[in-house]
Amino acid sequence: MTRILVVGPHPDDQELGMGGTIARFAEQGHDVLLLDMTNGEPTPHGDPVTRAAEAKRAAEILGVRRVEIGLPNRRIEHTLDARHRVAGVIREHRAEIVFTPYFRDAHPDHVATTRIVEDARFDAKLTQIDLPGEPIYPTWLFYYYCTHLRWVADPNFLFDITGFEQRKHDSIVAYHSQFVVPERNRRVVEWIRSANHYFGSRIGTEAAEPFYTHEPLGLTGLDGLSMPKR
Repeated sequence: MTRILVVGPHPDDQELGMGGTIARFAEQGHDVLLLDMTNGEPTPHGDPVTRAAEAKRAAEILGVRRVEIGLPNRRIEHTLDARHRVAGVIREHRAEIVFTPYFRDAHPDHVATTRIVEDARFDAKLTQIDLPGEPIYPTWLFYYYCTHLRWVADPNFLFDITGFEQRKHDSIVAYHSQFVVPERNRRVVEWIRSANHYFGSRIGTEAAEPFYTHEPLGLTGLDGLSMPKR
């Protein structure tokens, strides 16, 4: 069992970017915690109570827990306080792997969140610092794609989510105020479905999600590699 923390600027970012992987981790028995930096509101069709209920339902669908640290939506800033809030969650969860949004994005909240998480990973290992829990340095920091830029992701590894596509879909549409009520946002759900199948085709599976890492992955064998048929 591995302790995994998945950080999102707003409730629904984790589901959109890596909902299938989250569901698969949970099915495998890993301890997965979703951390929302904000409550995601205001939005045109949402409100804090509605969004909280949707986020809770989405986490239940994926089989995981979630917490929120209460930063202001649309105004996330890379501050020492924000870093320490995230570092505190890393320590309390004893996170061994942390996922955060890809570092290039058009949304300032996403860019700020990733800067905060990168530094919080370091802060979490420090001694003589006013943080809850014992120091820990997560072994891995991975980036998932939930970007507002109109570009094609260029990942350096993909995670097979075959069999978990429907659970990912259901976790996204659990955000009824975001992806069902606003008609133009319904297209997002279809884009995500198409992307799942495209990335799956790159590794010879039905569906996959893309990720990026600055640090090299180590292999101890070939058993876990997906081998596309030629």
